[in-house]
Amino acid sequence: MSHTFRHSICNEVFEKWAFDATCRAIRKAGYTGIEISPFTLAEDPATIAPAQRSEYRRIIASEGLRFAGLHWLMVSPKGLHVTTPDNYLRQRSWRHIRNLIDLCADLGDGGVMVFGSPAQRSTTAGATRAEATRRFVEGLAEVAPHAAQRGVTILIEALPKAQCDIVLSLDEAASLAGQIGSPAIQTMYDSHNAIDEVEPHEVLVDRHFSKIRHVHVNEMDGRHPGTGSHDFRPVLAALRRRGYSAWISLEVFDFKPGAEKIAHDSLRFLESQIAGLPS
Repeated sequence: MSHTFRHSICNEVFEKWAFDATCRAIRKAGYTGIEISPFTLAEDPATIAPAQRSEYRRIIASEGLRFAGLHWLMVSPKGLHVTTPDNYLRQRSWRHIRNLIDLCADLGDGGVMVFGSPAQRSTTAGATRAEATRRFVEGLAEVAPHAAQRGVTILIEALPKAQCDIVLSLDEAASLAGQIGSPAIQTMYDSHNAIDEVEPHEVLVDRHFSKIRHVHVNEMDGRHPGTGSHDFRPVLAALRRRGYSAWISLEVFDFKPGAEKIAHDSLRFLESQIAGLPS
């Protein structure tokens, strides 16, 4: 039997929708997973009460979905920064990450946390790239045992230089995950954010497959798949060949076509691309 992929979608495209209606629309479009931006649930996600967390989890399951994980981890509360030389602010920021680990575990089993957050991890206050990277690694290493205990995996996302100035390649992200040496700290691939990679993306995905726990798909300009010219097939073929079993998750930055159209058209396009892959 040919390999099949699991598809999820990030919930922020359904801006201003009620959570249950969002889940219902996602399942209707054909997805089986939902990825959540914490800021869509609360300004400070740590304040979400246990009963509300249980209700979110119940709604996800009742609509036939599974929870894929969290991304856009540090949009709110405002002002956090995980690599700043300011010890107090840095500690408060990593405490926020620990709180998100608990939220992630409460919303579903085995969720991931995609750690992009360029503005909150880039160099600041005169720090060098080496210093910021060291603080980033130290912070991840400190929260790794808690993530492992809660069944959560934190994913270091490589970002392009237009967004960030630390961890700029999948090679570096995978290397840092290996340096930390915890099963709770891994990496992921995002088609849009791999724009600066000099090697073919399928080569990178194949090289670091053992550490890739999540995949984001979007056009190189941030629109939804099928609206541009990016060829997703080489990476999808590499993932199929390696038996990838985690999520293929849609993350877009242009919401103008509307949530339902984006969700439907993207999945139909990806399905058509996958149908043409070698078995």
